[in-house]
Amino acid sequence: MGIARHAHAPIATPPEQPPQLTDRARAAFAADVRDGLTRAPLSLPSRWLYDDVGSALFEAITALDEYPLTRAEERIIARNVSELADRAPRRPIVVELGAGSGRKTGRIVEAVRAPLYVPIDVSAAALAACTRTIGELTRVTAIEDDYLRGLSRALEGREDGEPALVLFLGSTIGNFDRDDAAAFVAQIRDALRPGDAFLLAADLVKSAAQIVLAYDDPTGVTAAFDRNVLARINRELDGDLDLRAFRHEARWDAAERRVEMHLVATRPISARIPGAGIDLRMERGQSIWTESSHKWHEPELVALGEAAGFTHVASWRDDAWPFVEALFAV
Repeated sequence: MGIARHAHAPIATPPEQPPQLTDRARAAFAADVRDGLTRAPLSLPSRWLYDDVGSALFEAITALDEYPLTRAEERIIARNVSELADRAPRRPIVVELGAGSGRKTGRIVEAVRAPLYVPIDVSAAALAACTRTIGELTRVTAIEDDYLRGLSRALEGREDGEPALVLFLGSTIGNFDRDDAAAFVAQIRDALRPGDAFLLAADLVKSAAQIVLAYDDPTGVTAAFDRNVLARINRELDGDLDLRAFRHEARWDAAERRVEMHLVATRPISARIPGAGIDLRMERGQSIWTESSHKWHEPELVALGEAAGFTHVASWRDDAWPFVEALFAV
């Protein structure tokens, strides 16, 4: 799971009836469901975990003792925000990919004296919470969109000499396979110009027991967060999935250095999803792979940015829960 939502201030209360997807988003959701649930292994892109309900559940996850990632990042920012401001562009536009509710970001926005903050997220509720939080510090223009299209919208029309600081906080980079992460960071670099900067955060490798517990808490909040993607299929695509027939499972893949979230069928499944034009059949024990969170080594993250064409400026680390923030310049 990504802290930046992704994921922050008080937990946003989901509306009784979550807002419907736009036509474009619904078509994309339907296409991903159709593609992911008609091939082996069954899978769904992790971005669909984060509707308004999912974003609220993720906010709850960040408060759990078993999920120290958010608190580790908050410690890094609190200790090093003055140095970050000294090394970042002067008075930049701050653009945050997967902004969540902005709990951590306010310190950065204030320290760099940003004249404008542009949060980008797929959750309207998260953007509303973020706007309330950061709106007390500077002007906010929220964009409900995916990362790269939102970044393009955020940066269009900039005046010459107006720098940007792009934030990709939390462990959201870990949701990408490593080759995809490299391609994504390169696309961010291509969207920027000399004088801009990029702050990238990542969760570092640690013991398997620690990692799995962070993604499978005993109170079941993460399980509810995971199953919510099935609820979305029912709400948005008229599915008739029985959520009680799925259990959440976190798995550690040591070779790939990633934790995987799966929804495992506890009995044979037969369900219709008219909005995606498919019928789903699953055997007992078969799973839907909903998220990967790759863990990094610090030099590996620095190399990722440099391979994309950035210059590494500085890194800051928390050792209580190994986590790193790396600042890059164009």
